[in-house]
Amino acid sequence: MNSVAKSLLKAVKCSPAGWLRSSSTQGGKRHLPKVVLGIETSCDDTGAAVVDEAGNVLGEALQCQREVHLKTGGIIPLVAQQLHRENIEQVVKEALSVSGVSVNELTAIATTVKPGLALSLEVGLDYSLKLVDKYQKPFIPIHHMEAHALTIRLTNQVEFPFLVLLLSGGHCILAVAQGVSDFLLLGQSIDIAPGDMLDKVARRLSLIKHPECHSMAGGKAIEHLAQTGNRQQYMFRLPMQQYRNCDFSFSGLQNLINKTIVQKEKEEGVQEGELLSCVKDIAAAVQHVVAIHIIQRTYRAMLFCIKNGILSPKHATLVVSGGVASNQYIRKGLQTLANANNFSFLSPPPRLCTDNGVMIAWNGIERLRAGLGVLNSTEGIRYEPKAPLGIDISNQVEEDSIKVPKLRKILQLAS
Repeated sequence: MNSVAKSLLKAVKCSPAGWLRSSSTQGGKRHLPKVVLGIETSCDDTGAAVVDEAGNVLGEALQCQREVHLKTGGIIPLVAQQLHRENIEQVVKEALSVSGVSVNELTAIATTVKPGLALSLEVGLDYSLKLVDKYQKPFIPIHHMEAHALTIRLTNQVEFPFLVLLLSGGHCILAVAQGVSDFLLLGQSIDIAPGDMLDKVARRLSLIKHPECHSMAGGKAIEHLAQTGNRQQYMFRLPMQQYRNCDFSFSGLQNLINKTIVQKEKEEGVQEGELLSCVKDIAAAVQHVVAIHIIQRTYRAMLFCIKNGILSPKHATLVVSGGVASNQYIRKGLQTLANANNFSFLSPPPRLCTDNGVMIAWNGIERLRAGLGVLNSTEGIRYEPKAPLGIDISNQVEEDSIKVPKLRKILQLAS
C-alpha cells in the first residue's frame, strides 16, 4: 500500500478532511503539476477534492447527509438536493483551501454528471458550470461508476484490463475495465442494488431502535449485528439460479426476507416497528445470502473472462469498489474466491469505497492524461440520472452458459 492509501486510511470517515503534499520549488517559486478539482453530488454526500497528476491528494472535504436521512427512513431527493445546495460552496472552498491551490491554478474541473439522483446531480453540475464559466477552465464530465472503477489506480499500481465489481446502494455491476473509458459490461442488477436492499431490510427490522445500531446506516447495522448472529437459523433461497449469466436480482430476495419477518412477528407477538428477539440471526442470514449471490455471479464472470481470453489467467485481477465493498464479510468472501482462482484481489480503502470527491478528481486526472472527454465548451452538457457503463456483452455471457462449481463449494469459500 502506498503513502496515498495510508493517508486515506487515517482520514476520518464522513467528516471534512484534507492533507497536504509538498510540491517542487525552484527559486522560491512553487511549480504545480496538472491539478484537477473533483465535485461529487450524485446521491446524498457532497464531496470535493483536489488531486494532481501524480496521484497526490492535495485537499478534500466531504459533507455527509447520513444522519438526516436516517431520521426520514431513507433518502428523499428533494431533501438531498436542498442539503447539497446548502453545503456545496463551503465543501469546495474547504477542499481548495486545504490544498493551497486556487481556482486559477486548476488545470480542469471534473464533476459527476451521471448516473445518480437527478436533483442531486443538478446541484453539482450547476455549481461546476458557474465555476468553469467564471474562471474559463476546461470541464470534464464524469461517469460515477467509471470513477468508482478507476479509484483503485489511485491507491495501487493496476494495469488494464481488470475485472471490476461495483457494489453500492444504487448499483451492482460486473465489468471489465479495458481502459480509462473502455468497459465491457458483463452483468448488472435487473432490479434494485444490494445496498438498497440491505437498507430496506434494516428499516423493516427497525434496527435504528436497536441499542447497538441507533447511529448506523442500514447496511452497516446489518453487518454489525450479523457478527454475533447465527446465519444457519434462516435459509433464504438464492436468486436467479436458473439463469447462467452475470446479472443480479435482489427485490425477490427482499420479499422473501419480509415474509420471514412477518412470520416471526406473529410468532413473537410483536407489532411492525418493534424489535424482534432474533434480529441478529436474520441479519446474519441476510448478509450471507447476499454475499453468496454476489460471489456466484462474480465466479461466472471470472470463468467467462478467462475462457474468452479477455483476461490472462496469469495476471488476472479482481477489483471490488463501491459502498457495499466496505462490508467486510462480503469482501472476505470475494477475496477468498479470487485467491482460489489465482486472481489478485484489490479494493480501495473503505474511506474511498463510498462516494467522495477524490475519486471524481482522480477520474478527471485519468481522462486528462488520456485526452478523453476534456471539454472547452460546456454547451449542451446535461446530467443523466440513468447511464450505462461501457459496451454491454451480457448476452454473450448468457450464451456461453458457464456452469460454476456446486453451491456447496461456493458456500465453503465464504464461510
